[in-house]
Amino acid sequence: MAAIAHTIHAGHRHFGWSRDNPPVARVAPGEAVEFDVIDGGGGQVTPASTAATIAALDFATLLPLHGPIAVDGAEPGDALKVTVLSVAPSGWGWSAIIPGFGVLAEEFKDPALHVWKYDPAGREPAMFGPKARVPVRPFPGTLGVAMRDPGVHSALPPRRTGGNMDTRDICVGTELYLPVEVPGALFSVGDTHAAQGDGELSGSAIESPMRIAFRFDLVKGRALDGPWFTTPGPVTGHLDRKGYHVACGIGPDILPAARDAVRRMIEILVRLHGVSPAEAYMLCGVCADLRLSEVVNAPNAVVSLYFPRVVFE
Repeated sequence: MAAIAHTIHAGHRHFGWSRDNPPVARVAPGEAVEFDVIDGGGGQVTPASTAATIAALDFATLLPLHGPIAVDGAEPGDALKVTVLSVAPSGWGWSAIIPGFGVLAEEFKDPALHVWKYDPAGREPAMFGPKARVPVRPFPGTLGVAMRDPGVHSALPPRRTGGNMDTRDICVGTELYLPVEVPGALFSVGDTHAAQGDGELSGSAIESPMRIAFRFDLVKGRALDGPWFTTPGPVTGHLDRKGYHVACGIGPDILPAARDAVRRMIEILVRLHGVSPAEAYMLCGVCADLRLSEVVNAPNAVVSLYFPRVVFE
């Protein structure tokens, strides 16, 4: 692994993407940087928090970004290659139902919170009460570079330059390519997760502080119009070994169909495993994978939600 050239501490944070944010460090291509990343709640949630903490969240300080880092020689029209070298989770995290947020926000209006303690080495799954066990697979939910557009842009939505992609497979060994739109690229990272299902359906994963290291390289003249990445190997082995429960939503619009699939999965988990609807919803955000199964048989598409049976067996 490349030697760490810089360490960016948790206090070096900013809110939103801006081409005018001054870099906290400069690196040469090929150098590595380690970031001490606070959770996506910006430190508002602690191991002693309750649902009342979620109800009182200050949204202005959610999703802090750490950085930015300037890469020497990076110019608009280049691609920044970001290799995830290592991830060191903290061993604790949280999942929540945040009022007004999540794919079923209109149906789950009350705040809820689960505080997790887990093995940072990932040798044992994280426990969700006495019944459910979620395999740990840490990754950064947000990583990206500044856009050419002036002003400050919210860190909540993903963007053409990366950002809050919440893509579980951008983990150790992954090589991510991002379009450079400003001199130096101005890379930042945040919102680290100990585990998440594809879709982050309830609006939160296992939100968890951690240390994470990247190596930065340049591909000169390789203009991109959006991110792409290469994984180092299989991406679902930590969940596959006991199969899945699968609920399908069918209809002409993908988002309503996805909501139907989530509703059906919540009903399945409540009936089969005795959890509450709110617990089932949070677990869907943490470990259930939303997939497009079929989009060509007009007028309807099929959206399937895969919940790993290993969580309960």
